[in-house]
Formats: sequence, C-alpha cells, structure tokens
Amino acid sequence: MSDTNSPQDWDALAERVACHVDNYLDGLEAVARGDGGTHTIPLLLLEVSQVILAGAQLGASADVILPDNWEPEVGDDPDLDSIRQGLAERLQAMDEYVEVFDPYKDTEPTSYRLSDDLVDVASDLVHGLRHYNQDRPLEALWWWQYSYFNHWGNHAGAALRALHAYVSNARLSVATEAATEAAPA
Repeated sequence: MSDTNSPQDWDALAERVACHVDNYLDGLEAVARGDGGTHTIPLLLLEVSQVILAGAQLGASADVILPDNWEPEVGDDPDLDSIRQGLAERLQAMDEYVEVFDPYKDTEPTSYRLSDDLVDVASDLVHGLRHYNQDRPLEALWWWQYSYFNHWGNHAGAALRALHAYVSNARLSVATEAATEAAPA
C-alpha cells in the first residue's frame, strides 16, 4: 500500500476488512452454537487466519488519521458473553493455553483462554463494524487499525498459534501412528 491513500483506497480497504469481519463473526457464532461439530478447531483456525489477513492489510496500510483526531460515538457494543460461553463449552479440553505476550519484551509465559481471545477479537471488530455500517468507513478503518496494533492483533495471533499447535499436533500424531502401524515388525 502507498503512504498516501485516497478516499477510494480507504473505502475499498474498509469494504474488504468489513467482509472479513462479517465472516469472522458469522463463523464464531456458528461454532459457539455447536455447528462446527468435529471440525470446530479447524474451522476456528480458518476463521482466525482469515481475520488476521485483514489485520495484515491494516498493518501494511498508511496510518489512518481521523479528521480532528476524534471518533464519533457508536453507542454500547453488543454483549458477546453468550458466544464466549458457547466457545468455552466447545473448547473445554483445550481452552486454556500458555503464550508469551510480547516476544521482545516478556520472558514469562502468560495463561490465556481461547474463548476469551476469540471474543476479545470479535468485540474490537464489532466496534469498527458498527462505524462501517453507519457509513463511516474511515472511522471503521481507524478503529480496526488502532485496535489491531493495540489489542486484537495480539489476541488473534496468540489464538492462531494455539489453534495451529492443536491441529498440527493432532495431525502429526495420526501420521506418526499410521507410520508406526505400517512399519514391518
């Protein structure tokens, strides 16, 4: 992306990010309801990966600066506790994991919960989506970019690593078991 973005560039980026946000929120709600079945973890891995793509696009863009450096009020954000609870129920066996918050500044691992991380990301994304749905794409981009660097990007990255580790460990265990069973005795 260039250092100077035209309003058309911002509008196109806002539309792309809003699409990723809608997909992430829809996917999260479906998994929280139990629609993922045995594919819950791979589906969450896919959803988080796709929303991180939106974050990478925001990170590669020039800084979004609001006129007068002021964010209009959007009202209270929706309560996402039912999604958090649904995810916690689906992720019981693997909800808690350990992560280093900032690999350049921290030396001690911190305990996290996937259900919390996934909903924290959703909460930040919903706030920006509310701006976007009120025909304020620049405010939406500003919020998404700011909160990506300040909050949701870290939680999405941590969740992605945990989900990836779980999926890869499960797949590699199956491959190792199959190779062991196929080896001559």
